[in-house]
Amino acid sequence: MAKLKDQNINQDVLSKVAYNLFDVSKKEKTFLLIVCILVTTAGVIADYTYAAMWFGFFLAAYSAVANDSIQTIGTFISSNYDRKWYWLWLFMGIIWLLTVGYSWFVYDGDVSHQRLAVPGLDQAPQSFEFLQLLAPIVLLVMTRMRMPVSTTFLLLNVFTYKAGTLFSVIGKSLAGYVLAFGIAILVWFLMERFVENFLKGKPHPAWYIFQWIISGLLWSVWIMQDAANIAVFLPRQLSAVEFTVYAGFVFFGLGFLFYMKGDKIQSIVNAKTRVTDVRAATLVDFVYTIILFYFKMYSNIPMSTTWVFIGLLGGREIAIAIGKKKAKANKKKIRFFRSLGMASSDIGKASIGLIVSLILAILINENIRTEIWEYFK
Repeated sequence: MAKLKDQNINQDVLSKVAYNLFDVSKKEKTFLLIVCILVTTAGVIADYTYAAMWFGFFLAAYSAVANDSIQTIGTFISSNYDRKWYWLWLFMGIIWLLTVGYSWFVYDGDVSHQRLAVPGLDQAPQSFEFLQLLAPIVLLVMTRMRMPVSTTFLLLNVFTYKAGTLFSVIGKSLAGYVLAFGIAILVWFLMERFVENFLKGKPHPAWYIFQWIISGLLWSVWIMQDAANIAVFLPRQLSAVEFTVYAGFVFFGLGFLFYMKGDKIQSIVNAKTRVTDVRAATLVDFVYTIILFYFKMYSNIPMSTTWVFIGLLGGREIAIAIGKKKAKANKKKIRFFRSLGMASSDIGKASIGLIVSLILAILINENIRTEIWEYFK
């Protein structure tokens, strides 16, 4: 009887899983069809270097900006939800053009602010593997699944031909997570009582001006870090025509993103405590800007800004949970475990992207396989 009962339970579980998969596939049938078309196109176009270069760039540009929107413009969208989308787009779009335009002009055609000048990433692809074109498609799927995946890991790692550079990127990113997590706990634990009292009522109009300034600075610093993730498909020095296509495509892609209000992945930001309040959003962006600027000045090694961001939000949620003076012990404990669960969920999802990127990098690059084998041997 016990065995029969266990079998029935297992059958019920499998039935529920099958039903959920069928339900998802039915709801997302248009998206799944697009993914199938993109994968097929990637397989056909991989042998044609110039076409594959632009195909990979267009996919990377859209998927990277859509996924990373939660970091830089996510809180901006949340706290300006009632404003016209095209004003938000023009503001961020012009900053994009100015930031990449400065890099292109000063660094002789390099739009990555020298992030692609480091050994291991300094050589533009002379040919493309199918798996390299598959990486932005995987990122697109993960974005659709609301997963905060590192575009740096998933896009840059598949083009890195030195294992040392790959591990330097990972090391710098993990250091960014730890630093952001610690700073967030310290800052918000000290400020929680003040913020809880100060955020009551309607915000002063000056807060919106301050937030737009901070958000603009954050967006510009983020571009200096992550523009490399989409430029990695292209030559390291772009001509005027190539730069126009590069900058213009992302500019209009931003317009679509603002029109969609950040799309599905925006829910990660909206789930966090008080980010729809312009004052709380400004504080998050201000701390994030300082951390990213520090790492930009520290070295030219690229890093995952996603890991810094989830560290910042995770530490902030925990600090808010344990910093409430008036909360009862049971409620404080519930909030603490809830915030810990959020932080663990975010880092778990981001780790999936890291593992996938490492697998792709090892499969694609023979140099990396050799270096890793020699290291362990």
